[in-house]
Amino acid sequence: MATITPFAALRPDPALAANVCELPYDVMSSDEARVMAAGNPLSFLRVSKPEIDLPEGIGLYSEAVYAKGRENFEKLIADGVLRRDPAPMFHLYRQVMGGHSQIGLVGLASCQEYLDNIVKKHELTRPDKEDDRVRHIEALDAQTGPVFLTYRADSAIDALVSRITAGAPEIDFTAPDGVRHSSWPVADAADIAFLEAAFAAMPALYIADGHHRSAAAGRIYQSRKGAGGSAGFLTVIFPHNQMNILAYNRVLKDLHGKTSEELLSALGQVFEIREKGAPVPSEKHQLGFYMAGKWYGLVFKPELTSAGSAIDLLDVSLLQTTVLAPLFDIQDPRTSKRIAFVGGIRGTDELEKLVDSGEFACAFSMFPTGIEDLMEIADAGGIMPPKSTWFEPKLRDAMFSHLL
Repeated sequence: MATITPFAALRPDPALAANVCELPYDVMSSDEARVMAAGNPLSFLRVSKPEIDLPEGIGLYSEAVYAKGRENFEKLIADGVLRRDPAPMFHLYRQVMGGHSQIGLVGLASCQEYLDNIVKKHELTRPDKEDDRVRHIEALDAQTGPVFLTYRADSAIDALVSRITAGAPEIDFTAPDGVRHSSWPVADAADIAFLEAAFAAMPALYIADGHHRSAAAGRIYQSRKGAGGSAGFLTVIFPHNQMNILAYNRVLKDLHGKTSEELLSALGQVFEIREKGAPVPSEKHQLGFYMAGKWYGLVFKPELTSAGSAIDLLDVSLLQTTVLAPLFDIQDPRTSKRIAFVGGIRGTDELEKLVDSGEFACAFSMFPTGIEDLMEIADAGGIMPPKSTWFEPKLRDAMFSHLL
């Protein structure tokens, strides 16, 4: 069973939400955050990336950064910019990006079920990033960045969501990036009970984005267990058939001593190469390859994709085992300084820019990993390669916070 519980959320004054709510802390640099928050004292980046209010060059993990985050958070509450719900409830959160719309349920998932793998993972976490999230949550005594979960779509839940979202939203704004964010409270006792029961009948939930946030919540739960700490962590849960996964592309610093001709010859042992390839691949097992001002189309040879586990047959896995390791000697993409990852939201123009500038030597444009692959791998207890998925749109921080 999957336990989802309502809670008394801390939320922005609807009239101020557009000024308060911001993209997650981990999709921008400190310099980018300073620019985004300039002239806006209500920006939640002053809580999620509080170093922007301190002298440049300060260590991101210094105690002063976390203290500043707490100071800014408490001021938003004291000034009435953020206000707590009068009673525990769920919320529905809709995001519209271009022609794509997705609606998730805002509630608390179970920390114990995360530890027991009922809330299933598909990525490894880095200890330093976990530690940062633990310190941020402890400093604020609140979770301010929701974990992005998914579940196998359920028609009865869909019907309730459609009924409630047919009414006017309580919060409704369009962010500078063009994404519209809307929310509706779910306060009726019968609706709350229905949702709790519907999720209790599900065997599992799946982390889409937010592995470090959920790991940090689990650690805090364990440290506070029996001391009145929260047993839940902040999440927005979307049906799997509304997931929008973009590619996570790769750029390489050098050709590992090969000439362009030698590299193309080596790639020809792995792929069928199309001289006039499209920058964006159109289906699984196709890649785009950019080098020396030209795009090539790459199609994995059939013998490489005819058998194997779900992890083995991911394009990111095939690229690693057949190209990055043997041809470029990139054995661990998590630690190698010769590879970088570019989220699909930046488009293939960004890949061209990086290569044409001379900063990188070549780029691979990937086809997005499927949500069914993600769930199959998570069900099997597998771990996907790093940077396998890029979910869009991103959840806005400060739409909902959970006070511990």
